[in-house]
Amino acid sequence: MDWLVIIILTPYLLYLFRINAGFSSIRRYRKKTEANEFVSVIIPCKNEEDSLPLLLKSLDNQDYDPNKFEVIVVNDNSCDNTTGAAFSHLSRYELKVISNTGYGKKQAIRSGIKEARGELIVTCDADSTVNPGWLSTIASFYQDKKAAMIIAPVMLSRGDGFAPWFQELEFISLQAVTAGTANNNNPVMCNGTNLAFTKEAYKTHSTDLRDNLQSGDDMFLMHNIKKNRNLKILWLESEDARVTTKASTTLSSYLSQRARWISKAGSYNDIYTMGLALSTLMAVIMQATLMFMSISDQVYLPPFLTAFFIKSIPDFLLLFTATKRFGATNLLKWFFPAQLVYPFYVLAIIIKSLVGSKEW
Repeated sequence: MDWLVIIILTPYLLYLFRINAGFSSIRRYRKKTEANEFVSVIIPCKNEEDSLPLLLKSLDNQDYDPNKFEVIVVNDNSCDNTTGAAFSHLSRYELKVISNTGYGKKQAIRSGIKEARGELIVTCDADSTVNPGWLSTIASFYQDKKAAMIIAPVMLSRGDGFAPWFQELEFISLQAVTAGTANNNNPVMCNGTNLAFTKEAYKTHSTDLRDNLQSGDDMFLMHNIKKNRNLKILWLESEDARVTTKASTTLSSYLSQRARWISKAGSYNDIYTMGLALSTLMAVIMQATLMFMSISDQVYLPPFLTAFFIKSIPDFLLLFTATKRFGATNLLKWFFPAQLVYPFYVLAIIIKSLVGSKEW
């Protein structure tokens, strides 16, 4: 039984050690020169009357010349006063408020890009806030590296108790995987909450974004760009470039968000991404199965413990490096409780993704 455990875990271990190596070798980016790139910030939003003003205010505090960027708020058929909240904001920068020409986040981004004057497009979610050096760092990095897509860090707002800490711990692990795979020149994830790409790359690689799916505006674009080996997709490691977004306030909303993310996984055609997802799924299913079996029959306790501790080694190494990088080492006290809960959490998300609503 122990040998079977090791065989099933081997692909997962190989992926994780490779990702950890990629993440550990990332160096922080520091701005070298003042960028001159004109940037178009696109904010797709739906029913964000309360959150949007906070983001627009944080954009007022940018250290980037306000004449070098514009902000385009795209209202996606909101039922509240999202448009009014945007129009009432007095900004230092050029602010455009438009309505989505269709429905859904993907079409909202398309509508924004049609109005954009800049070649460099930066997307951000309305329920987020940005650091003062956000745009200047992204623009400088783009000017230095000339990447077709720039993946930048996203952090969750801090909360108290196991549930919000579990969210943050998982989110940091996803950021580490995102950064590590991108640094290995084989990105598997990105987050539209903090994503930059060129207008040319979007026009060329956005013809197949799976419009039948509500989510995936970021991931499908990234996978399409990734197929073009002449284009670069880079991770931007900089505290100045971080975006902070709100954690889900309830377990139900948190599971729904993750279910939306995972519901599109069946439409991926990137082999490396599919391999990582499959190896992770096999590892958590085996761990959950052995845990249940060990409760009814203690003969299965040794293989469960073997699986638990072997899987925990690369997980902990990656999270140790990541929490240190993101200034959240206090979260490590929840590592082992989270490891016990995680398999069942993943299974709950999979079930919800199959039977639940997928609206953004």
